[in-house]
Amino acid sequence: MASHPRSKPPQTKLAGKAKTPLALLEPEAKDQPHWIADWTTTVLLLLFGTTTLLQAFVVPTGSMTNTVLVGDHMIVDKLTYAPVGSFSKHILPYQDVKRGDIIVFKYPLDPRSPYVKRVIGVPGDHLHLENKVLVLNGKRIEEPYRRLEPAQTSAYLNNFPSVAPDIMIDQRGLDMLAANVKNGELVVPEGYYYAMGDNRDNSADSRFWGLVPRENIIGKPVLIFWSYDAPTEQLIGGTLNPSHLIDLAQHFFTRTRWERTLKLVKPYPLGQ
Repeated sequence: MASHPRSKPPQTKLAGKAKTPLALLEPEAKDQPHWIADWTTTVLLLLFGTTTLLQAFVVPTGSMTNTVLVGDHMIVDKLTYAPVGSFSKHILPYQDVKRGDIIVFKYPLDPRSPYVKRVIGVPGDHLHLENKVLVLNGKRIEEPYRRLEPAQTSAYLNNFPSVAPDIMIDQRGLDMLAANVKNGELVVPEGYYYAMGDNRDNSADSRFWGLVPRENIIGKPVLIFWSYDAPTEQLIGGTLNPSHLIDLAQHFFTRTRWERTLKLVKPYPLGQ
């Protein structure tokens, strides 16, 4: 009797990949996986809510140094600034965006790219800089979080907006200067916010690309759940780039900033 080959069971191919946190400045590589950030984010989201309420971000640039560092992995509260409903406003902790809040928002020149900055001016505010010092609604404001570089000598950046730009800025920034400057001060219009980085002299912010529309604001970072001391090129893509996994395996314990683990991200009241 002739034998018949045993038939093989059909192979089932699983499709799809796990979502990874978004990068603040490099969303085009956001699908690159990394097990440590994925695992940590999953646990936190299971504990505290879903991605409709919370979202994880990693900071790849230093525009908010020293408040937020390159390599800080943060949980962002998306509920606080959400549109208020007629019923939900009585039971949920909604807040208005305030001066001094740190916000994550869609970059106006590329909404696919989330940015993180500090709110300096809210609708109706009059503000300008005098030799790098913020003057808000007629008062000189102390900014203890601010980091300055003496080598930065741009008259426009240091005395915004009373001096004509002496550096390259985006057309959107030029439009802001044309439409919203009165008597040497920027007047923040309704529905917009003026945002700057705490690393004041190394920040591409509203001085360059204009005001942040209210609808672009995603939420406020509330917690740093992991901070890893890695250069920017290793953080492009939502978390550590897979090409640097060996480096991570070798240096995870020595480069993790343990003192920043579970550190709260706090606002600073400006002009209050």
